[in-house]
Amino acid sequence: MSQSDLICVGAIGGAFGTRGEVRLKSFTAEPSAIADYAPLFSVDGTTSWSVTITRPVKNGFAARLSGVSSKEEADALRGTRLFVPRDRLPSLPDDEFYHADLIGLEVHDTGGAPLGRVKSVQNNGADDLLELVVPGLSATVLLPFTRAAVPTVDLAAGRIVADPPDGLFPDTE
Repeated sequence: MSQSDLICVGAIGGAFGTRGEVRLKSFTAEPSAIADYAPLFSVDGTTSWSVTITRPVKNGFAARLSGVSSKEEADALRGTRLFVPRDRLPSLPDDEFYHADLIGLEVHDTGGAPLGRVKSVQNNGADDLLELVVPGLSATVLLPFTRAAVPTVDLAAGRIVADPPDGLFPDTE
């Protein structure tokens, strides 16, 4: 299983209690559904865990992972990101995308001029933002990921067409 076949669905926040439970952060659309995708894998795909959610806690869930039975083992996993193979995830409607599919795409304006490349997808609480690396700029640019600002995402062609709000990119004239 290659890393490109894996999608991050959560992360371990550390131990919860003293009996090997972990604090589990879910990145799935329905947070409690993370357990439905088990087994969950490490980033390199070499380690996997079954997951049992025991109860909701602040910013996530308390959960039991297979093979983790002590506070020390749970704490050792703090920061571990959890992945599932792409083929286990549901297919999405045409106007929805997995963040992993957007990272690395070239972004062009409506006239075809290159604007940059997607570095990451951020969320400010209201809308997603595409963080773009722009040639010639030291800072990244945050492009609102709305239908108005991003009318076209063509995964097959590996490109995004954007109509950015005025003033978002420095004038190149």
